[in-house]
Amino acid sequence: MAKSDSPNFIEHDIGKNEIDTVENVLKPGVEKRGRDKAAELLSANQRIIVTPEDNKRILRKIDLTILPILLAVYSLQSLDKTTLSYASVFGLIKDANLDPKSDQFSWLGSIVYIAQLIMQPLVAVLLVKLPIGKFIGVMVFIWGAILCCMTAATNWNGLMATRFLLGAFEAAVAPAFIAVVQMWYRRSEQTNRNAAWYAMLGVVNILGSLLTYGLGHIVSDKLHSYQIIFMFCGLLTVVVAVPVYIFMPDSAMEAKFLNPDEKLMAIERLRMNQMGVASRVWKWEHVKEALLDPKTWLWFSMLTAVSIPSGGISTFGPLIIQAFGFGKFQTILFNMPFGLVQMIATLGGAALATKFKKKSPILIILCIPPIVGIIILMVVGREKSHRAVLLVGYYMTSFYPGISPLIYSWSGQNTGGDTKRKVTTAILFVGASAGNILGPHLFTPAEAPLYSRGLRANLALFVTIIVLVVLAVLWITILNRKHVTMRTQIGKAAKVLDLSMETNQQMKDADETANAELGGVGDKAFDDETDLKNEDFIYLY
Repeated sequence: MAKSDSPNFIEHDIGKNEIDTVENVLKPGVEKRGRDKAAELLSANQRIIVTPEDNKRILRKIDLTILPILLAVYSLQSLDKTTLSYASVFGLIKDANLDPKSDQFSWLGSIVYIAQLIMQPLVAVLLVKLPIGKFIGVMVFIWGAILCCMTAATNWNGLMATRFLLGAFEAAVAPAFIAVVQMWYRRSEQTNRNAAWYAMLGVVNILGSLLTYGLGHIVSDKLHSYQIIFMFCGLLTVVVAVPVYIFMPDSAMEAKFLNPDEKLMAIERLRMNQMGVASRVWKWEHVKEALLDPKTWLWFSMLTAVSIPSGGISTFGPLIIQAFGFGKFQTILFNMPFGLVQMIATLGGAALATKFKKKSPILIILCIPPIVGIIILMVVGREKSHRAVLLVGYYMTSFYPGISPLIYSWSGQNTGGDTKRKVTTAILFVGASAGNILGPHLFTPAEAPLYSRGLRANLALFVTIIVLVVLAVLWITILNRKHVTMRTQIGKAAKVLDLSMETNQQMKDADETANAELGGVGDKAFDDETDLKNEDFIYLY
């Protein structure tokens, strides 16, 4: 490509030092562990120029190919996971001979997350080593088949076994999606993309309620209503798995929908992320750093805290509404606005975080409506005259799904190194799984209609999240100051322009050259260095 006369471009000249590094990595006898796969592709090609127009065009192609797959698969996972709560309204507890006075139904909600917790270490390794597109396709097919098999489960033991397997093969989906977003998008683009697929929880609460409403009206002499729900959702998942396996690319380097020049531009535009793309090499030093990094455990604690209410409300939500005095079909319909509020909170929170380039204040704001909603549910009686107020309180709690994707994005945008990113994500999902395991056990059917214990615990947890966010901001401030010191000690500028958080239009309007190598900034972007060891890494609030 010829260099554009316009100064509005993102460019990369492969300097002598960088070429020497690549040659050393590839020399016989030298351990080939250093660099990202993207660096190998860049080192074999000439200078790449990405104009704002090119950047916009590449982003559009990525969105049209990647996002529909993420949205469809996460919708199915959310639907498959919530089939239990819908089935409970249509007689699952009675038809499967569950003891309503015990915590058997609670364990059916928790067992999925026990499986996900157990699987996270293996998932982290597989996400580093395997082609991610094919891996996602296979997982989707298997969990769809397992959901079909749940139709044959007619007692607690059978449901527990199939729910465990369902959780085991669903365990990789969300961590894989976070990895996909990190591999394809600039940091300024990641929050909205993570929110987009996570917002499918809200879509499923709306469409899933309508779907279940229709399936629940099917009369069969051979199948209970809950078995019909399991069978339909499982077959739908199996069918979708086929195009996912065929069309989901493994990385920009291997994407069939990009031509050779576009592959290079898709990689180069990620330089200022300082995060690389994919190494396919497992590094134990990254594992150690992830385990010893305080911010890993701050985000772990936040995810655990928000997942406890998530686990409880996702499992018992329809039963909470039913406790307001509604019938089973009314309950399903009144659960639909819950999904709409989820979508607004998730997409709106992400849009605000992207606009202001800050996650922490938006996270605090998103904690306030659930706090108010829980207080309403705690203090208002369950008389029929209070139904409207109770529904408002319940819908206010549904702002909590907007919190999780912001934490995932916040963590992902502040973690460098391929293995470290995957390990950190796995740790976060261990916390999320632990929270979802505990959450349903704070509620039991015997505590209806007030569910006081669960509501009190959830109230305390949302307050805890606010405290943890403040602590994370303080720690990130310290890390940014440490990196300023590291840069000045080696002769670099103390202040770095973080172009990874600039939108395409902002770079164009500011007439920025966005050269990744000015002052040496970006020379470690594809070295698979961790954030703590890369002095150019800028932490985000």
